[in-house]
Amino acid sequence: WDDLIFTHISAKVPGTDDFLINPYGLMFHEITASSLIKVDVEGNTLLNESNYDVNVAGFVIHSAIHMAKHDMDCVAHTHTPAGMAVSAMECGLLPLAQTSMRFLHIAYHDFEGIADNVDERERLVKDLGDNEAMILRNHGLLVVGRTIPAAFNVLFRLERACQVQVMAL
Repeated sequence: WDDLIFTHISAKVPGTDDFLINPYGLMFHEITASSLIKVDVEGNTLLNESNYDVNVAGFVIHSAIHMAKHDMDCVAHTHTPAGMAVSAMECGLLPLAQTSMRFLHIAYHDFEGIADNVDERERLVKDLGDNEAMILRNHGLLVVGRTIPAAFNVLFRLERACQVQVMAL
């Protein structure tokens, strides 16, 4: 589900508001635990043993969720072909199969361009509401989870629902 270096995943550091995020410039198969970057919600780098920085758009999106959703430890955002295709459909995700029925209450956030402005954080959180999945219009998918496996489970199911919709249409 990667998009070269443009997909981001973050996980909270237990007991803090800080989080780990993948470095901008490495593909997922190149990332190791020691190359993850530790940042705070204000954008300060607290630990970086790599030669890479944090993707600004990734920081904006992930910090918004980590600041507002203290019970959600993981945020994942993808740009898969199926996810982007559904995000570009005016109808959004349709209840076409059991895979999509899981997301009868899914959030949507309108595309505002590359998320490189912290002003967008409030709107992202407002649009996500109490949902664990959100379609970023004309952009891709975003999920949150209380744990990393929980976020993966939501993302797997949402990605599958998007694939089914694209195939059905």
